[in-house]
Amino acid sequence: MPRPRRYLWIAGAVILLALPFYLDRFWLQAGLFAMAAAIGAIGLNLLTGATGQLSMGHAFFLAIGAYGYCVFAGDGEDGLTGLGLPTWIAAALAVVVAGVAGGLFSPIAGRLRGAYLGIATLALIFIGQHVLFNAHDLTGGSNGRDVPPLSVFGITFDDSELVVAAVPFGASEKLWYAGLVLLVGCGLFARGVLRGRPGRAMNAIRDHRIAAGVIGVPVARYRAGVFVLSSMYAGLAGVLLALVFQRTVPDYFGMTLSLEYLAMIVIGGLGSVAGAVAGAAVVSLLPQLLTRYSDALPLVAAPGSGGITPGEASRYLYGAAVVAVVLFLPGGLASIAARRSRPTSGHTPGEER
Repeated sequence: MPRPRRYLWIAGAVILLALPFYLDRFWLQAGLFAMAAAIGAIGLNLLTGATGQLSMGHAFFLAIGAYGYCVFAGDGEDGLTGLGLPTWIAAALAVVVAGVAGGLFSPIAGRLRGAYLGIATLALIFIGQHVLFNAHDLTGGSNGRDVPPLSVFGITFDDSELVVAAVPFGASEKLWYAGLVLLVGCGLFARGVLRGRPGRAMNAIRDHRIAAGVIGVPVARYRAGVFVLSSMYAGLAGVLLALVFQRTVPDYFGMTLSLEYLAMIVIGGLGSVAGAVAGAAVVSLLPQLLTRYSDALPLVAAPGSGGITPGEASRYLYGAAVVAVVLFLPGGLASIAARRSRPTSGHTPGEER
């Protein structure tokens, strides 16, 4: 890595580590939403961007992660099903269950492609919504259920204050560092997959499925395996979202959320880990910023006051961003950084011929 870029990465890491000492709860929660969205977007980018499998059911696996954590970690005192497991085990099991759900669907994912796979995964949303609203003992129905706070190494990620350098650390401050660790770990793992032999096989499947099979790539096995991996990423994102929200509600895990994740990877750049993170930041932070500053923005009304709400305005904006990226920047935001880092040559394109 060139030295200026290395210094830039170090400076960025120091800033991210120091932010909980200076930001208020709103900005920390906004950052945590972006981290959770980035983890889910990385998983979807492995599936759609790197392997070429269209998935419209990503929100289904986020719901499995969120509600699975609540079921495994809940103590049953609220009248809902809870196994009372240690919360860190509950989080790991929720991710595993999301992967198992992806594995059960993977035979279909391994054989369908294009719009057919998209329609098949869209059915998962309707199935998931029906279960979330009607399996009251597990999900709490339309009212949702409370999320038990995570506890790891004796540290409980709740609002009980932990004073660090004369700064009180609540749930958001503690979860900030947990989210950073999870995001960095997921990003590095996905980067290693894409740069290794599996990544080359996935790209070959995306570019030409038949040719990939001819050269010896087990197409169905890779497509099914990537679907499971993407589901586990979504499950982990769902666990982190549940911990940030502190309450899960079925309405959140609908079709709109799946469309937002597709917008994230298109805006950020298909097949790019950094692009998934950038796209997730844009799509997840935009509605929160519009809500925060709705009074100062034209044509945006406060929620419940009529007119264009911040949520609707944000959908219009990143919908327009998707169209602009498709037309004028096919590689997404990641392609901008790639162009700047590309070495320039001292000859014109045709001199090598």
